[in-house]
Amino acid sequence: MDADKIISAADDVARRKGRSALSKYICTVCGYDYDERDGDKSQGIAPGTKWEDLPDDWVCPICGADKSMFELAGAAAQAPAQPAVTEHAGEERQDARHQAILMSNLAKAASKQHNAPMASLFARMEAYFNQRSAAEGDMNSAHKLLNEDIAARYVAAFNTAREVGDRGALRALTWGEKVSKIQANILRRYLKDGDSAFENDNVYVCEACGFIYTGAEAPEICPVCKVPRFKFNQIKRGA
Repeated sequence: MDADKIISAADDVARRKGRSALSKYICTVCGYDYDERDGDKSQGIAPGTKWEDLPDDWVCPICGADKSMFELAGAAAQAPAQPAVTEHAGEERQDARHQAILMSNLAKAASKQHNAPMASLFARMEAYFNQRSAAEGDMNSAHKLLNEDIAARYVAAFNTAREVGDRGALRALTWGEKVSKIQANILRRYLKDGDSAFENDNVYVCEACGFIYTGAEAPEICPVCKVPRFKFNQIKRGA
């Protein structure tokens, strides 16, 4: 039976069961759409394969997001339950971490301007603030905080940016939300499978937006901010 006959048969079965014909599901991270009519040739998924019949370990072929990051195309968006935002201690530590990130960005900017002395100074300041922002907590806590960001904090930030008409903030928030989703996705896989989740993958981070990609090699372009591959840094194990 050829692909067209498989698709036609699947459509007919769906109609007889009172369901809609073959559907599309959209990745909320990169925008890739899984079309049940086409399947996913890159991962050996045959045309006509329904969403619910995809393997549990199937991931987006573009950004690596798992099935939980997809939404049915055309479905009415449902507001997620708003979790209570956790108030936690360690604000001084968080501030030091923010300073470390700022110093890192300034070091990169100075390096691109071929200002080695300033780049070195900012790098030393980054190291200082990193020492003061020693990480506490665990993977479960990080996963919980990311989910709170996605469900509550980004919603509030988007509303504020729209109210004041800040297009730059909206663009930054769009990138940030997508990056947070892939981070939560990676943590969820790690919490489920431990070190085996990514034992055969390399880890790459986009230096422009922070998107994390796991796989043999970095994507041609960042699925979030569209910068080219050379903007990805490979993170060595144990780094």
